[in-house]
Amino acid sequence: MMTMRAKTNKLLSFLLIIIVSFFSACSDDYTPKPRGYHRIELPQHSYDKFEGNCPFTFEYSEHSKLDYKRIDTNRNPCWFNILYPQFKARIYVSYFGEHVEDSLRQLTEDSRDLVMKHIVKANDIEESLITKREDDVYGISYDFKGSTASNYQFFITDSTDHYLHASLYFETAPKPDSIAPAEQFVKEDIEHFIRSFKWK
Repeated sequence: MMTMRAKTNKLLSFLLIIIVSFFSACSDDYTPKPRGYHRIELPQHSYDKFEGNCPFTFEYSEHSKLDYKRIDTNRNPCWFNILYPQFKARIYVSYFGEHVEDSLRQLTEDSRDLVMKHIVKANDIEESLITKREDDVYGISYDFKGSTASNYQFFITDSTDHYLHASLYFETAPKPDSIAPAEQFVKEDIEHFIRSFKWK
């Protein structure tokens, strides 16, 4: 049988362990685990020249591929996608030809409507004029900031016979921090696309 002194010592030891555990658990040195994303290895920019049966040429990234699979190429032979499989990104390219002068206003409004659909989620939309007089290339680009479905859109035209619209989408949930390096890489490729673009 335990003596009163032994019971008291046992109880005090138990309470001491509880108190020490309580104070060591309430330390001010708590550091939350930071959220991280997979590192994306970015290749060097290098380009191939597009010289298909369309009335235009441009340079596109060697790290992308042209895709005509989801498009009725009989009705729209110059509609295609530029895929970036390593980034799960896609640029949708649509071309309208044959005297667009009469429908230029409507095509421009349609492009603007596509941009405005993203205004709810966008923190900012940077709009820039595209002007290359020597190549008869004019248009507007839209760079979206924030958690938007589309990250970049643009249209270019000669204002009489040709009109081209393109939109960049990533096939992932829109988390700007996680796709930022890939998004910047693809945007630089799009800017090169525009700089190298010429009507035939």
